[in-house]
Amino acid sequence: MADVALTPADLRTDPSVIAVGFSEPAAGDKLRCTLCPRQCTLRDGQRGLCYVRGRIGDTLVLTTWGRSSGFCIDPIEKKPLNHFLPGSPVLSFGTAGCNLSCSFCQNWDISKSREMDTLAAVASPNAIADAAVQSGCRSVAFTYNDPVIFHEYAKEVAAAVRAVGLQTVAVTAGYVSDDAREAVFASYDAVNVDLKAFTEDFYRRQTGGHLAPVLETLKWLQTTDIWVEITTLLIPGLNDGDAEVTALSRWVRDHMGTDVPLHFSAFHPDYKLTHLPRTQLATLQRARAIAIAEGLRFVYTGNAHDLQGDTTCCSGCGKPVIIRDWYALQAYDLGPNGECVSCGTRIPGVFARSPGNWGRRRLPIRIAE
Repeated sequence: MADVALTPADLRTDPSVIAVGFSEPAAGDKLRCTLCPRQCTLRDGQRGLCYVRGRIGDTLVLTTWGRSSGFCIDPIEKKPLNHFLPGSPVLSFGTAGCNLSCSFCQNWDISKSREMDTLAAVASPNAIADAAVQSGCRSVAFTYNDPVIFHEYAKEVAAAVRAVGLQTVAVTAGYVSDDAREAVFASYDAVNVDLKAFTEDFYRRQTGGHLAPVLETLKWLQTTDIWVEITTLLIPGLNDGDAEVTALSRWVRDHMGTDVPLHFSAFHPDYKLTHLPRTQLATLQRARAIAIAEGLRFVYTGNAHDLQGDTTCCSGCGKPVIIRDWYALQAYDLGPNGECVSCGTRIPGVFARSPGNWGRRRLPIRIAE
């Protein structure tokens, strides 16, 4: 538990501190947060491990409503989502904190922040929606840290975004409780779930969490209308072995189907794992080959320059239908409904009548109320 105390004055005077649900009484006069599998039990004034949810009196609160670590327009492929509005710009933002403790976190300056000054950008849901429209974005992504922990803020932003005709994206570890799962993901049209590895030992040692709740989230998502893609960051010596990649690929095939896009991304030394080497391109390519051999039709490589690993091929005739160079589209041979122009096979995903042309740009923006 973080030891930065909350006081009644915070709830009365700070607009970023709001009362929230997903709580129940616990033994010893404590209050249990039921949003995620951690089930933190809190004394008055105490924060949960995620840092942004805590207790004031008998109330569970969120402390980051309307506050962000910044806003940026990205290519949608950077999330990564390769089958959701390809080539389009997405307005991305996050807050601070996280409900996992990943030793390899590549956004650790945001997700591990204990300084509220990190949240320098202030924006209401309507201001974010308006900025997305004015910037020509087709969607808004809740990313950088996990939107599960700032669910109430994300929910209101998502409602404002949908009201102006745009779509919503969550980039998440999927670490959410059974009771909260439906409410949390009701806000999103597309989700990329970060499946950290495929062993309980890795989750326990490297994330402080557990594998089973993430697999339950993935299985549940597959029963909804939400578009789902999966990403696994391959870390040398920790989760990149052939046996583990094979087991992961088979689980995705058997529980999610052969059409769910799976991304294998390269690790770079960061946070607590600066002593490890970068992931070699050959490792990503080997993992991709294994997944394809196990029957997955759309497998990609990420955080590395790999034209073949970035290309979407038709599952009917095998011809390339989307060729990417990093995040920029080089060729797009899909019809208005996402069908291959060569054979007519429908490619699974969410496609507009024409692709976007945002390219590789990353454009930080400021949002004024």
